[in-house]
Amino acid sequence: MITWSKEIQIPANIETVWRLFDLDQIQRIMPNVIEHKPIDLKEGVVGSTYLQTYQEGKRRETYTVTEIEYEDTDRLKHKKMAFVLAKAFNIQAGYTLKKEGENLTTFIYSGQNEGINFLGRSLLKLGGSKNNNKVVDDFVDLVRSEAVKDASN
Repeated sequence: MITWSKEIQIPANIETVWRLFDLDQIQRIMPNVIEHKPIDLKEGVVGSTYLQTYQEGKRRETYTVTEIEYEDTDRLKHKKMAFVLAKAFNIQAGYTLKKEGENLTTFIYSGQNEGINFLGRSLLKLGGSKNNNKVVDDFVDLVRSEAVKDASN
């Protein structure tokens, strides 16, 4: 299993950053997600499911994402998603925003990727944490740059 947690400061209002995680904005911060549509939206958000399609090169995967945690207050915003990718990986990803000031937000991206069969466990060992760290770093950098772009408009 690979786990990660990366924390950065973003010079933007918490609401500006949070909007990037809206259904109609998600592709800005997850460009490989080519489709993200609701299947079953629950009141209170937890338990809501979405059909998500991810494409990298010629490889395309479609899977169901479930929101397993959700909080939306003035000072703290958090969501955690879970999904099974390619019948080989059980993935959880959490996005937490903390309001530090009017135009300063702490963003914490955390999660885990667990191989659920021999293939998944083998691929995780081969991919290693170095590759995973690059994916995590690239994601938080993209969230920061998109939030800063919106904050300056």
